[in-house]
Amino acid sequence: MIKKPKWLKSEKLGTKKAGEITRLLRKYNLHTVCESAKCPNRGECFDRGTATFMILGDVCTRNCTFCAVGKNQPLLPPAAKEPENIALLAKELQLKHVVLTTVTRDDLPDGGAAHFASTVKKIREFCGSEISIEVLISDLQGDWDDLQTILNSKPDILNHNVETIARLYPEVRPMADFNRSLNLLQKAKELSPNILTKSGFMVGLGETDREVIQLLQTLRKADVDIVTIGQYMQPSRQHFTVQRYVDPKTFVYYRKEGEALGFKLIESAPLVRSSYKAERARKFINRLSKEKLEKVN
Repeated sequence: MIKKPKWLKSEKLGTKKAGEITRLLRKYNLHTVCESAKCPNRGECFDRGTATFMILGDVCTRNCTFCAVGKNQPLLPPAAKEPENIALLAKELQLKHVVLTTVTRDDLPDGGAAHFASTVKKIREFCGSEISIEVLISDLQGDWDDLQTILNSKPDILNHNVETIARLYPEVRPMADFNRSLNLLQKAKELSPNILTKSGFMVGLGETDREVIQLLQTLRKADVDIVTIGQYMQPSRQHFTVQRYVDPKTFVYYRKEGEALGFKLIESAPLVRSSYKAERARKFINRLSKEKLEKVN
């Protein structure tokens, strides 16, 4: 196992705000991907009063070799009160930006699409139209009717992570398909042209820098607006082995190359995760809303 470099260290763990949010999550019986996936930034994000809610339970039907989320455990039906509980907590915390993600639920007929839509609608109902909402969804097994169900609820950002380069899918995401993921991002724009699309991936899994740039080019050709790039950190000895730790200067290089390609926003640093500082996208959401209003008038 490669030794972790000293500079790969997260900050602000165990703050007072983090404790408050954790208490409220337990009160409403909710999960966050921040905890389930052992995100290194959970202390920092909780300290800013933000969290990524993980709906549809905390057990996944896929067998990705990089992920710390639970697998091979009993699957529960969607919790009926979960959409309302998330909306209540968002209101109690006075959140301005909410991220909803999920484990992959291939066992459900619609992949959980209706539950996503219900949660978005409840947040709008309880928090008003000013709150912005990002949904981080599975590939829905390529069912575009299910994608349309989610888009009909009017999220501001549709996020789906490709996670790594296509070449590594057999080892890293054996039950997923790179082209299916890419097609979902393209289809989202086709079905809802004004939505912001987003994707993220990890480095350190065995890709080359050239392949990273090629992946950025592929995502931009698919009209993806926002990209996140972070260092893969092996959750345990049983997970996929880290192949390299990418120097922070190389992450700056990735960001500059991405900006040159025309992404609206690109977060690239060792500790970046898909929902890291997700609220930064609000300025683009506000700009789109202003442009729509100007067209109407």
